[in-house]
Amino acid sequence: MLKHLSIKNFALIDELELEFGTGLNIITGETGAGKSIIIDALSLILGERAAAEDVRSGADKSIVEGILTLSGNKKVQHLLDDSGIETSDEIIVRREVNQKGQSRAFVNDTPTPVSRLKELGDMLVDLHGQHEHQSLLRPETHIDLLDDFGGLEILVRNFRAAYHDIDQLIKELKELISKRDALKEKRELYAFQIKEIDAIDPQPDEIDKLEAELKILENAEKLYETTTKLYELLYDSENSIHDQLVVVRNKLEDLAGIDKLFEQQKEDCEGARAIVDEITRFVQNYSTRIDFDPQRLEEIRERLGTLTILKKKYGGSLESVVEYREKIGKEYALAENFDEEISKLATQIENSRAALSEIAERLSSKRREIAERISRSIIGVLNEIGIENARFEVAISNTVDKSDDAEMKPTIKLGSDFYLATGKGFDNVEFYISANPGEEPRPLAKVASGGEISRIMLALKTILAKSDRLPLLVFDEIDVGISGRIAAKVGRSLKNLSGFHQIIAITHLPQIAGNADVHFRVEKVMKGKRAVTRATRLSEEERVLEVARLLSGDSVTKASISGAKELIGTK
Repeated sequence: MLKHLSIKNFALIDELELEFGTGLNIITGETGAGKSIIIDALSLILGERAAAEDVRSGADKSIVEGILTLSGNKKVQHLLDDSGIETSDEIIVRREVNQKGQSRAFVNDTPTPVSRLKELGDMLVDLHGQHEHQSLLRPETHIDLLDDFGGLEILVRNFRAAYHDIDQLIKELKELISKRDALKEKRELYAFQIKEIDAIDPQPDEIDKLEAELKILENAEKLYETTTKLYELLYDSENSIHDQLVVVRNKLEDLAGIDKLFEQQKEDCEGARAIVDEITRFVQNYSTRIDFDPQRLEEIRERLGTLTILKKKYGGSLESVVEYREKIGKEYALAENFDEEISKLATQIENSRAALSEIAERLSSKRREIAERISRSIIGVLNEIGIENARFEVAISNTVDKSDDAEMKPTIKLGSDFYLATGKGFDNVEFYISANPGEEPRPLAKVASGGEISRIMLALKTILAKSDRLPLLVFDEIDVGISGRIAAKVGRSLKNLSGFHQIIAITHLPQIAGNADVHFRVEKVMKGKRAVTRATRLSEEERVLEVARLLSGDSVTKASISGAKELIGTK
């Protein structure tokens, strides 16, 4: 609800502070006093368009600030959380407009885009009259109002879940078909690449092994010559290292017989001879195994050339080639199984669509029942508040999807026809009304403006009050064209409605004003040489006088005071 409204330098208002209360807040005053200016100022903090003319002449800027309680409104909390705005049970909304018509908006002193301010306003306030905050004039809200009134929340939630399921399945199917089509184009290429790679059958470390073998084969002659010379040097020459070590060992053995200090040297020399013998055997064996194989040499060179070409084509390394082969192998195998997978998904979608359509039919049937109840109830209220012979209809229609891809959407299937659907069902819901005899009902958004709309809104709000979540309703010019008995009924309707919402209403009629919980009188006064608008929250005694003035004009009489007390319900 709106607790406090502060207005500075806006049109005729230099400075105004208003403290609103729960229930029915009534604003009265002479024509031209500035009552609607207060509503215009309120609309600014609800995100409506700002204009340079809003700024009071001589002022740098207009400032409108409102304090609103959230009352656990989760939608508002989520919106503010998403905007990074810290909140408590109250928020402070401020709008500043400069002389050029440029404006800034703040929520809890955090700069906020005006578009976000409008979102916030749409969640908190319904403003009826010559303003845009009229949720009931937006056809897209009608289906939600119908469902809320009928208590269809669980059925709608079940439909939404089933709709989401089939929507996801259809997305999977589209992706699978798209992938299949893409793979079909690549299938021949993949088949060729798989055949090419498999024919070569590369191994991750093959090149290193082949290059090592190639090096040996290319140097076979050198290896043979060198190992042969080493064998001769070590063992097979007149002064071989082996023979020389034998001579040295024998000499050391003779010396050790004289002095034991040479015993260790003799053993070391024997060890050296054993090492030379071991090297000799290795060199001899290696030399006998050297293979002068030109054919194998050519094979290795060809293999390395083939592998090099393969590397360049498929990733730069044999590891990349092997990885790529695994990848295209899987996709090629998947392409083989596409029809089976697509068939399985199509069956799932068919079953899901059948379940979705069954829920949609039940939901639509319930809505049509509820629509009849709403229509009868609203017509009754409209008659009571002076719009006699009114006709009100809740039009529910369905749209056949005649497109070729209807099966590839989360549509509803009834018989052989597919129907467009959203997460709320496959019904199109819109309120139609005829306020005058002989006229066919037309969309609510196209009915006459001014007080007639306000009374139609009052009737709708009266019926839908318990389901409507907006905490504040504002009615401007609700009493245009009515008086007497009808005005009293309008007043009672507003009073009853204020049990579910905070209401701010501008009126000229005492029968409506007498129902106020909080009453403001707006008047135009002179401040120096300029007119300014003032608003006063009236005491109980002042309320009586104001209602009496509305009854009898400027000359308040005992009779009008008595009538005012009767309307207010005081003695």
